[in-house]
Amino acid sequence: MKSILGYDLIQKFEEFAPTYLAEEGDPVGLAIGTLNKSVKKILVTLDVRPEVVQEAISKNIDLIFAHHPPIFRPAKNLVTDDPQIKMYADLLKNDIAVYVAHTNLDVATNGMNAWLAKAIGITETEIMSVIKREKYKKLVVFVPLANKNKMIQALTQAGAGEIGPNYKDCTYTVEGTGSFTPVNQAQPHIGQLNEIAEVGEARIEVMFPERLTAEIEKALFSEHPYEEPVYDVYTIENYVDQYGLGRVGNLKEPVTIEEFAKKIKDTFNVAGLRYIAKDTSKKIQRVAICGGDAGKLYPDAIHKGAEVYITGDVYYHAGHDMLASNLNVIDPGHHIESICKKELATLFTNWSKEMDWDLEVMQSTLNTDPYRFI
Repeated sequence: MKSILGYDLIQKFEEFAPTYLAEEGDPVGLAIGTLNKSVKKILVTLDVRPEVVQEAISKNIDLIFAHHPPIFRPAKNLVTDDPQIKMYADLLKNDIAVYVAHTNLDVATNGMNAWLAKAIGITETEIMSVIKREKYKKLVVFVPLANKNKMIQALTQAGAGEIGPNYKDCTYTVEGTGSFTPVNQAQPHIGQLNEIAEVGEARIEVMFPERLTAEIEKALFSEHPYEEPVYDVYTIENYVDQYGLGRVGNLKEPVTIEEFAKKIKDTFNVAGLRYIAKDTSKKIQRVAICGGDAGKLYPDAIHKGAEVYITGDVYYHAGHDMLASNLNVIDPGHHIESICKKELATLFTNWSKEMDWDLEVMQSTLNTDPYRFI
């Protein structure tokens, strides 16, 4: 087994849920400590609370990986009489780093909302509220046949060739003959001044996200042997990656609101939940779900044809609006997002086995839901 630096561990995770997917202003990424160290023990948690920090200290944890940021608002002082400030001090004193994946994990293709949708058994899912659309470009470059493989490797390592979440290293190559005549002060890689040259070349085509244009061009120029590389960049009009909050899908069989509410309570092991319905005996089949506090997105659930919407922290007046819109709503609370502990632990454990990392992954055993029911 090989040791793993915190930076390398997080780089792998950010391929799964890149930070650029996060909402503007969301404090994702490294929150406390440093990643410039070996990480042997990681603790996965929904929230970073004083009791979670004590759990991490007792287990000699190197990195806490959390969904909710520990620092939502700037601290006005560093007085450790404040339990929140003392928590930060305890983390630093024990060299425990904290990394946060919040809204980037919420909108990731196979992230939080995909996990919630799977847990409640809906299929044929689609995004409920699209919040990001990523445009793509296509690069066409011509290189000598001898340089074909190195060029493909350079481009794909820079991020080109990924189509959707399940395919990478996607390229198209065709071979032909290129011709040119070097003149004036040219210093050709192949051929002589003032003489026409014919070269066996490969035409390589590859797609890439628009945001990576500079990196892709840098990779091209670093690997291309020609003094004046010939390449074209096209904007692709018929392909775009979409990311968003929530999922909408269908149950295998229709069920009543009351039956489904009980199933949600059991699935997420919550002590209680609230629901909104004019007729609890009405059967439903099309379901929308969004983790966290997403009551304001209920019009998107309606637009997608949902008969019931599951989300947490529904406000009183929002509940009136939902009722008036004939939308059934189940509010099992914010803490259903603790599903991330199991799912993230599985991800890290699988990566550790694949990469032969010396890494122990633990799930926090604490329930950080502040609410109790009577």
